[in-house]
Amino acid sequence: MLRKEFVSRVSQKNLKQLLEALVTDGILNVTEESISKRVALLITNKTFDGYSTRHGAEKDEYEMHCMLADLGYDVVKCRNLTVKIEEALQKFSKHPHLVHTDSVFVVIMSHGSLQGVCGTDCKPFEIENIYKSLNTQNCPALHNKPKVIIIQACRGDEAGLVVLPDEDLAKANITQQNSSLFASGRNIETDAVVHKEKDFISLLSCTPNTTSYRDESYGSYFIQYIVEIFKEFADVDHIEELFRKVMQRFEESEFGEIQMPSKDRCTLTKNFYLLPY
Repeated sequence: MLRKEFVSRVSQKNLKQLLEALVTDGILNVTEESISKRVALLITNKTFDGYSTRHGAEKDEYEMHCMLADLGYDVVKCRNLTVKIEEALQKFSKHPHLVHTDSVFVVIMSHGSLQGVCGTDCKPFEIENIYKSLNTQNCPALHNKPKVIIIQACRGDEAGLVVLPDEDLAKANITQQNSSLFASGRNIETDAVVHKEKDFISLLSCTPNTTSYRDESYGSYFIQYIVEIFKEFADVDHIEELFRKVMQRFEESEFGEIQMPSKDRCTLTKNFYLLPY
């Protein structure tokens, strides 16, 4: 959209000069070379000691891996971690490619609560630890580089409709209300001296105290919509706009009344385009 406005308002003579100034002042520079050095961390928890199995998690993992790979990221995959989520993050923060990458993605998909993301031992891992592991103090290789955090997990058990929160799925005995969501017959489940912290942006699958939803066959709607939006718009929109469109996609869907993703802790000072601008 921004490029269209420029084309309509300025002559070709001045366009190149203005775009170069824009890249310097307001857009993080992404090149074909920097894309080739990208790295991402993808953590998927499916089976748990005390909670229900997250059916469809393997579909989420596959789709997210493909999307990140298409965007140039070398994906480090981890599965079914307990407190080793912390260890995986610490190891990732020392990845030798971080000094060369222009950005990172950290994607965690699991059960969860307001306290954090659950390990397979059902103990919460605080999302705060992601920021600590990758901030400038503990990971200087990522200074001034976008750090995109995506969390697919419940953050509570509240919702607009009566649904099955992941944590209590095996025990729940709740009457499903009349709704097109359930009338379709689909198997739907739910999930819950520089600045030391800069250039983070996070998108969580739901707002505090609420649940996230998964289809047993197709995976979580959050991951489905992210992949859908990124495939269509990653070549024209910056990351904040992509996240906004994911939220809008929920608003326009049948889940708009019961799930809404939440942007969190954005400290990006420039627009980050995933592909060369």
